[in-house]
Amino acid sequence: MFTGIVEEVGQVLASREEGGNRVVTIGASKILEDMRVGDSVACSGACLTVTAFDREGFSVALSRESVARTAPRWEVGSRLNLERAMRADGRFGGHLVSGHVDGTGTVVAVSPQPGAWVVEIEAPPALRPYLVAKGSVSVDGVSLTVVEVRGRVFSTWLIPHTLEVTTLAELTPGAVVNLEADLLAKYVERILQTREALR
Repeated sequence: MFTGIVEEVGQVLASREEGGNRVVTIGASKILEDMRVGDSVACSGACLTVTAFDREGFSVALSRESVARTAPRWEVGSRLNLERAMRADGRFGGHLVSGHVDGTGTVVAVSPQPGAWVVEIEAPPALRPYLVAKGSVSVDGVSLTVVEVRGRVFSTWLIPHTLEVTTLAELTPGAVVNLEADLLAKYVERILQTREALR
């Protein structure tokens, strides 16, 4: 489980096919401090398992399913938002993020405003019911507040701190981003569906 509060930005150092999976090595520093093989790391919103690490970075293996369902972030040079799994004794600064990407969205507009950037993203149909004004959404692993929802598009405002410590300052129209809807909203929907089916 994650909070969507990015700890550092890493960079893909190597990427290769191995045994049907994509093995990616990611350069990092801060998140290596207490890393162990088997740890979970959110890499631009995708929860991945550490298979190896050294002083320069760590490696993960992505199945074909993971590669197919996430934004194209797995080539050498790509920058990734990184977050270690949430500690039980830490502050919970964002919202509940599982690291299971629900789908990808496309940036349709980026416009500077006083003190912020407004980013508009077209969400896939399956995610639209979970997007509500003042609700939460994870964009490339970053916990953000949905400001407005208009049909297929939602907007969020990025403050200078978020732009400084994540990859979101690099977003331009046409960019593809990983999206994860609010976990609690998905559970509520499932409960209601199950109750209706039992009637």
